[in-house]
Amino acid sequence: MREVSMRKIAMRKVTTHKVAMRKVTLNPKLRTRLYPFLFCLWSSLGVAANEIVVPEDNISTLSSKINVAPVIVNGEVLFEVIGIRFFPAKERAKIIADRIERIAEDNSLNPNSITIREHEHLSDIMYGNTIIMAILDADTKHLGYVHRKTLAEAYVGRIREGIEAYRLERTSEKLEDNIIQGIVRTLALIVILFLMRWLFRSIDKLIEKVFKRRIESLEVKSMRMIQSEQIWRVIRTATTLLKVGLTLALVYVFLNYVLTLFPMTRYVAGRLLEIVVDPLQTMAIGIINYLPSLFFLVILFLASRYILRLLHGFFDAIDRQHMRFKNFDAEWAWPTYRIVRIVVIVFAIVIAYPYIPGSSSDAFKGISLFLGVLLSLGSTSVISNIIAGYTMTYRNAFKVGDRVRIGDTIGDVLEVRLLVTYLNSLKNEKIVIPNSTILNSEITNYSNQVNENGLILHTQVGIGYEVPWRQVEAMLIEAASRSSGLMEEPAPFVLQTALTDFAVTYELNAYCKDATKMVQFYSELHRRIQDVFNEYGVQIMTPNYIADTPDQKLVPVEQWYTPPATKS
Repeated sequence: MREVSMRKIAMRKVTTHKVAMRKVTLNPKLRTRLYPFLFCLWSSLGVAANEIVVPEDNISTLSSKINVAPVIVNGEVLFEVIGIRFFPAKERAKIIADRIERIAEDNSLNPNSITIREHEHLSDIMYGNTIIMAILDADTKHLGYVHRKTLAEAYVGRIREGIEAYRLERTSEKLEDNIIQGIVRTLALIVILFLMRWLFRSIDKLIEKVFKRRIESLEVKSMRMIQSEQIWRVIRTATTLLKVGLTLALVYVFLNYVLTLFPMTRYVAGRLLEIVVDPLQTMAIGIINYLPSLFFLVILFLASRYILRLLHGFFDAIDRQHMRFKNFDAEWAWPTYRIVRIVVIVFAIVIAYPYIPGSSSDAFKGISLFLGVLLSLGSTSVISNIIAGYTMTYRNAFKVGDRVRIGDTIGDVLEVRLLVTYLNSLKNEKIVIPNSTILNSEITNYSNQVNENGLILHTQVGIGYEVPWRQVEAMLIEAASRSSGLMEEPAPFVLQTALTDFAVTYELNAYCKDATKMVQFYSELHRRIQDVFNEYGVQIMTPNYIADTPDQKLVPVEQWYTPPATKS
């Protein structure tokens, strides 16, 4: 129907043909819209070479300047048509191809019955009363002034050939032959793939047999600077890539051949290489266009890396105390470096952002916004732990190796990180405590007290009121003096902390210089207290109880080493 409308439009313009032709000649814009299109070389399609003469200049410039589309029947391009105003070339080509295929599908229709009906300004290619397509004067002008009738005859020849090929490809004999060929090629591909698999396994064994000892000796000669495992990994990767490349090439050749056998898939076979190459070409063009921005990012990366190296050396000198600053502890060097490094990296990212591929696209912005929301929602506790970690660092709460109490946990500091702190408990347990928890807990640093005046160890005993308190204090001081690891100066001292219902509570305080041996010192001190009180016949009243026998609860000296106990 669209072709009939085009014919009517052309007939209405018969009376103004000369004027219209003059306008076409003088108006460049109109000529651009109707610029000539090059059809196939009809001589290769069975049309006499002297019937169509197409200038070579038009051949080189036609497709790039006008809207053209191929008429594809049975997976083969018969010819190409141009687009006309309000009738795009792609739509026109599809309508013509559909009409040709409908004729080809009906075996009762004879292709030789296709005729040409001439009008003053167009030629109709007909089958009976059905219009297959219309050829306008515009079609001939775009082919370098070819006569319209000659062009129509060439089109008729191509249409007849297309119909005959369409029917031939769909005969049962041809389809059976193509199916057999496809099965044979498939079996051949499977055999080749198995052979290639065996071949590459043999190559791997050969490489290992020939080069294994050489690579191992190279590792020994290089003092293990060159790792044989890394070399083998590179070799395996190279052979794997080669195998994958050959496999893909074989599969491509196989698909191209099999798809070409059948008319329904022939057009896909023709575009198979294009499907593979076009993405790679687009990527290559994108990379080439991106090279200036990439060069800028490389320079920015190198500059940022150089700055970080300078900062690393600066803070390393502070950590080693090669450089000293007033009111800046050496322990602050690496935490401060981490903060400065984050600032430098963030600043570099801000500068690099506009040069990142696709950074200005809506998709990139949407993903950035989405990640920002996720980060803000999920990093609250993380950020609080990081802030707490730096807060503890700069207030000198503790350092690695210190014996500390955090809440109810006592242990040695193993490692302080941004998020958590690791302690080794008195029972040799590795405890992980979030820094935010530490910041909100009471911290006792025993090692700091040792470094200043010594750490005070204290223990309590309850002694009855019948025992003179002066004697008790003297015995406790003697027990402290017998204990190894405790300091003589400052001297131990005793405090009476409570007068309970049945006993006086005495607290022995003694100094030590090693906080990591607190448990051993306490155990030694408790042993000596028991020995001294047994020697002087004084009963320890703790824990408190209500009733007691007349005999005192003492251990005579001669029973101190009752088996299996031995004198040390």
